[in-house]
Amino acid sequence: MSLPEDPQRLLEIAGRLLDGTHDRFVAGVGAPSAVQKGPDDFATAVDLELEKRLSAELFEHTGIAVHGEEFGGPDLSTGTVWVLDPIDGTFNYSAGLPSAGTLLALLHDGVPVLGLTWLPLVGHRFTAAAGGQVHLNGEALPRLDSRALSDSMIGFGAFNIASRGRTPGLYRVRILEELSKVSSRLRMHGATGVDLAYTASGVLGGCVVFGHRAWDNAAGALLVQAAGGVVTDLAGEPWTVDSTSVLAASPGAHDELLKVITDLGDPADFLEGRVR
Repeated sequence: MSLPEDPQRLLEIAGRLLDGTHDRFVAGVGAPSAVQKGPDDFATAVDLELEKRLSAELFEHTGIAVHGEEFGGPDLSTGTVWVLDPIDGTFNYSAGLPSAGTLLALLHDGVPVLGLTWLPLVGHRFTAAAGGQVHLNGEALPRLDSRALSDSMIGFGAFNIASRGRTPGLYRVRILEELSKVSSRLRMHGATGVDLAYTASGVLGGCVVFGHRAWDNAAGALLVQAAGGVVTDLAGEPWTVDSTSVLAASPGAHDELLKVITDLGDPADFLEGRVR
């Protein structure tokens, strides 16, 4: 299936549908866990409700199916598909912190072509189409200038020091330690979409994302790219929806961030029992 001739039409439709969930999103703040997805992961009833609602509305108005965090959907690597995170930053949302939002991207053969990040609790709506500008609440933002890491706030992904997954906890702590020596400030928002959106707008000079899910990363990665930023994985390889991490930053700051991270060596060396 090919994209419609005017992707801007899809962006406008998607924006209207996300606007339509604003009141429900705000009213649901503080919702408790409804589905336990893992030791430190859960979904609220609002997650489930919003995903069902937006998936149905997006398909009705665009004819394009949705792959959501909670209910899955079509393969992301072929054809045209929406990918949706109904509530990014669920822990924050459930606790009443305002750093939470809805993330939506349109993928075509695995490549993001539209990205929307809605942060209803702070009134910020970020949009971009591939090859276009980033807009915040309808106003075009300037492209990102080159900047130094020493002048940049950096968003940092969540971690558990005991983690033994793709990115060991001790490795994450060492990245944090080294970045604290050279960046202006480090910030941990607990929401990937927040970090990527504010990197695209230039509020943050960059962000380090340890997660690999397309519903967390695709919309924000497109926003940063559209803003003129650099998006790779933590090893410096170009980011794709199959990447296991994200390193996104303004030009200049990205090179410095990447050097700090790669100078630490192989993440596997930081697994318990192997650290020297």
